[in-house]
Amino acid sequence: MDATLDLSVDGGRLTAALVDFASVSGEEEPLADAIERALVAESHLTVHRDGNTVIARTTLGRAGRVVLAGHIDTVPHAGNFPSSLSSRGTRLLGCGTSDMKSGVAVQLRLAAGVREPVRDVTYVFYDCEEVAAERNGLLRVARSSPELLSGDFAVLLEPSGGVVEGGCQGTLRVAVRASGSRAHTARSWMGDNAIHKAGQVLDVLRGYTPREPVVDGLRYHEGLNAVAISGGVATNVVPDACEVQVNYRFAPDLSPREAIAHLQDLFRGFEVEVLDVSPGARPGLDAPVAAAFAAAVGGTPRPKLGWTDVARFAELGIPAVNYGPGISEIAHTAGEYVELAAIADCEARLRTWLEG
Repeated sequence: MDATLDLSVDGGRLTAALVDFASVSGEEEPLADAIERALVAESHLTVHRDGNTVIARTTLGRAGRVVLAGHIDTVPHAGNFPSSLSSRGTRLLGCGTSDMKSGVAVQLRLAAGVREPVRDVTYVFYDCEEVAAERNGLLRVARSSPELLSGDFAVLLEPSGGVVEGGCQGTLRVAVRASGSRAHTARSWMGDNAIHKAGQVLDVLRGYTPREPVVDGLRYHEGLNAVAISGGVATNVVPDACEVQVNYRFAPDLSPREAIAHLQDLFRGFEVEVLDVSPGARPGLDAPVAAAFAAAVGGTPRPKLGWTDVARFAELGIPAVNYGPGISEIAHTAGEYVELAAIADCEARLRTWLEG
């Protein structure tokens, strides 16, 4: 495979070229190298490299700065590599087509083609978004060189179906533990079965009504689900421990502390251990630059039902939205695809916005 990228080809062909670089999380280096080489060739950009994250910036002295960001890694392939065209030639199929190499292709096309934006622009291409948060390239840069991410507004080109998706949900995973005492199953009344007691945890989950709060004009829909369960000692032993892992997708009107307190209250009487938590992000569409962006690209904004790196920008005090050509509902599936027309439309709308 040719290890170069031609940024002059149309967005669909560039997406295909990106997809054909295998870049499962942790294996992004060849693609990061190609992106860096392509951007260094653009004289109007200053390029920085941090591991397998590449950042390109204009320095035109404009009054404001916006950030366009996207991750270059994918989940493992599912028999959908390399890319292919649909029989009608209107869709590009393959791992990462929607999530999110079509968005990255739009970024690259804009980075090369928009030489006189009305605001300075920072383009961020980062690694390891699809794995544990501590490996995330955007988080790494935010910690080590936050000045490279500074701006008045950020757009994550995550798959959103060409619609502005405001903010994101927070995500919290806890272990809810039931305890009992062991006994021989032939004399089970002498023990206390922890697995049976964990049924109360499942009862709470079955009877739970998810909140649907309106945050900054957008209605979020929360989710609370058991995602794993473990327990048992041997087939002739009453178990003394059982653990249910619970995932809570909470609306951005709650802080992580409030979300944790909510689950501790729900599962009162059980041990609740926090395994991981990431804050959500409010839509921020009341910020003038965000409102102007939403008006420029059109459509009716909707909430992001999931977690994205808009939360990282929110922590830096930068309003951010999700807006990309991919389709979030088919991300990570074997049949993942993107409409070629959606790539072109997304690029055109962002180009018009950047050029004013």
